[in-house]
Amino acid sequence: MATMNISLPDPMKAWVEDQAKDGRYSNSSDYVRDLIRRDQIKAEKIANMQRLIDEGRASGISDRTPRQIFEEAKAEFERRKGAA
Repeated sequence: MATMNISLPDPMKAWVEDQAKDGRYSNSSDYVRDLIRRDQIKAEKIANMQRLIDEGRASGISDRTPRQIFEEAKAEFERRKGAA
């Protein structure tokens, strides 16, 4: 595992150390690793949402009415709910 040194203002350093002291994390490094993992997951979710938005925009304008789209989505939901 690689080592990285970071500088934090005193209040932030105290916060990180307090998170480790409460027992959820074994040390400050575990807390920082968890923050990074959470940020990675968040970035992946944002990238996925952006991909879906881009696909939707690239698909063009539908000739279906909003009601038709809603009914199709509702039917798909019911189908998936029944399959679960």
